[in-house]
Amino acid sequence: MKTLTLRDGALSYQLKGSGPSLLLLHAGVADSRMWDDQVDRLAKRLRVVRCDLRGFGRSVLPNGPFAHHEDVRALVEALDLAPTCLVGASFGARVAIDLALACPALVRGLILVSPVVSGFTPTGEVARFNEHEDALLAAGELADATELNLRMWVDGPHRASGDVDPVVRQRVGEMQLRAFSQPEPEGVSLIGMTPPAIDRLHEIRQPALIVSGELDVSEFLQLAGLMAEAIPRATRIVVPGAAHMVSMERPGQFHDLALGAALGMQ
Repeated sequence: MKTLTLRDGALSYQLKGSGPSLLLLHAGVADSRMWDDQVDRLAKRLRVVRCDLRGFGRSVLPNGPFAHHEDVRALVEALDLAPTCLVGASFGARVAIDLALACPALVRGLILVSPVVSGFTPTGEVARFNEHEDALLAAGELADATELNLRMWVDGPHRASGDVDPVVRQRVGEMQLRAFSQPEPEGVSLIGMTPPAIDRLHEIRQPALIVSGELDVSEFLQLAGLMAEAIPRATRIVVPGAAHMVSMERPGQFHDLALGAALGMQ
């Protein structure tokens, strides 16, 4: 991994291959290692970049305010990737959408996987999950908070842990625990998009592919449907037999979807 120096810290990233650029943004329960199954294959046709967003993997949080999409903008500009295709998984999709709205000239297309979007207010099952996670983290129960996330985002609401590939479960658990274990500087704060992207999806002019797993949390499936309707040039695909971490559960199928979309978004 290489390091991009920022005004108030650094971003860890990797670049492989040549051709049209593709930037991979990981989920909030993971880091850039979630793309291990795709990077080498995608790099045969594309210039592929993956990074650890700050607070994940090897990228530490700053002691002050920051915005993830501004960090990604700095990476796109430093590596001369523009216009690039952005692949965002879950929280990474939120970052990708924010960048597409803030700096549309930098983005030629979006591949949004199990997406969330800034301004989304969870209710029901997701709200209860957030409350439970907050309580566990406040009590310092990092292992229990990690297992809670595995049950929600890897197993999903329709499967038991024994029904899921144990390797995928272990990999996500390692990445999530690492993120939970990162020190949080007292002055750190996340700058949000204003107004939030959920009210601006109609402004996105780039083509977008929205990918969901059919076994994901119902609230996220509903959100993906709403996003597909709101983004003018969006196409939606639902992958059978997968939950929230689609790319890790179906690496070959996801590679084909991502490669085809990225080459078609030139």
